[in-house]
Amino acid sequence: MLSKEKIARINELASRAKTTGLTNKEAEEQKQLRAEYVKTFRASFKQQLHSVKIVDEKGQEVTPKKLKDSKKANKGIQH
Repeated sequence: MLSKEKIARINELASRAKTTGLTNKEAEEQKQLRAEYVKTFRASFKQQLHSVKIVDEKGQEVTPKKLKDSKKANKGIQH
């Protein structure tokens, strides 16, 4: 998870980009922060998906093979 300070900085830069514009240095910082945010979000979302188990109305597991394979490949890996 991204720190509150980094999220606040992302929001500050986004707001300033809409109003006064950003310097080249600030635009680069914004790009890096957004990339870090997206990377963290994707890792978190993938972790959530790996905790999903799909069960039909008969109580039988019907989790897609692709998800099962992904779970096995990432078993024990910390994000």
